[in-house]
Amino acid sequence: MRLLPAIALALCAFASHADERLKPALDAYARGQFGSARAAFERLSRQGVPAADYNLAVMHLRGERRDASVIEAVRLMTRAAEGGFVTAMVGLGELYERGHSDLGPDLPLSVQWYRRGAEAGSLEAQLAVATAHYLGRGAPLDRSLAARWYRLAAQAGDGGAMYLYASMRESGDGIERDLAEARYWYAAAARNGEIGAAEKARAIDTQLAKPPGS
Repeated sequence: MRLLPAIALALCAFASHADERLKPALDAYARGQFGSARAAFERLSRQGVPAADYNLAVMHLRGERRDASVIEAVRLMTRAAEGGFVTAMVGLGELYERGHSDLGPDLPLSVQWYRRGAEAGSLEAQLAVATAHYLGRGAPLDRSLAARWYRLAAQAGDGGAMYLYASMRESGDGIERDLAEARYWYAAAARNGEIGAAEKARAIDTQLAKPPGS
């Protein structure tokens, strides 16, 4: 399952932005001193630090404590998300999308959490919400909404979103057809290394160069 490694990486990824109180706990975790890390996170959790709740949830999901519980992980991660911790919102989206252990998938609930993360600025969540609406998977099929979220992800620098939004603009899929804007985003996707994007941009150049009515 891809979920646990992704969440574990996130645990260390936000260290440089975290409350300084988290540093000793994060350092202990990095050294593999899980008991010390857990105790430090639990102290911070009691003080209302959302990142501590999130990290405790990660430890439950990874089985890094004897009393590991998916139910407790969800409770802690939900509390972190309700406290405004965006990484926890995305983590809940992933958990409910894929399910874990005795927690079955719940796609509508997954999209609800992804949407909260997307509205808070998470690029990963924006892509997830866009795809949910594009496919009608856990959310109403709505290509216009999908285009909106893909565009936000493209503006945030995601090459895949740039390509997808360009394709929707080129074909008029859910939004008004606009070859000039499609060309712009294909070119941006090409600069981000998306395969085939440069060729698509050149093809649109050819179309735009044709005289009207030809």
